[in-house]
Amino acid sequence: MVEIRSYTLLSWMHIASATLAMVLGLMVLFRTKGTRSHRRLGFVYVLSMALLNISAFGMYRLFGTFGPFHVAALVSASTVVAGILAILKRPRTQRQVELHLVFMYWSVIGLYAAFFSELMVRVRINAAFMILVSCATGATILIGALFQRKLVAKWSAEVAHMIPADQSRHRE
Repeated sequence: MVEIRSYTLLSWMHIASATLAMVLGLMVLFRTKGTRSHRRLGFVYVLSMALLNISAFGMYRLFGTFGPFHVAALVSASTVVAGILAILKRPRTQRQVELHLVFMYWSVIGLYAAFFSELMVRVRINAAFMILVSCATGATILIGALFQRKLVAKWSAEVAHMIPADQSRHRE
């Protein structure tokens, strides 16, 4: 295992932004949607995810070149951007709100999949690196998929009152 002394400023920035995003991501998921605190926490979450994904592109120690974790950072950034774009247009439709909820939910699930993958490779287990990463990622995504429909329905109901009546029935 790499000693902490050998971590670069970029590594620390990556760890700090990941930790902040993990905390904020859970807070946003478990709080009421559409409130001022939801928007504020969500804004800081998006900023921390941007910093996390940008810092990921500066790390090449593991493979020496563009690798699978850079692809994961692209997917991560895409879910965040899609989640933000879905909610920007006004007036909002129910479909836009649901897309926002789904993309941001998967952004957080992906963040935790990366975290559990990192944990798996740090724990000393006699197994291939990519097998550990694949198992941790797959298990996290499977658990996320099991809860998605129920959570998105619950969250959609929380914000239904914020969508104009003529827009809530019309889906784009």
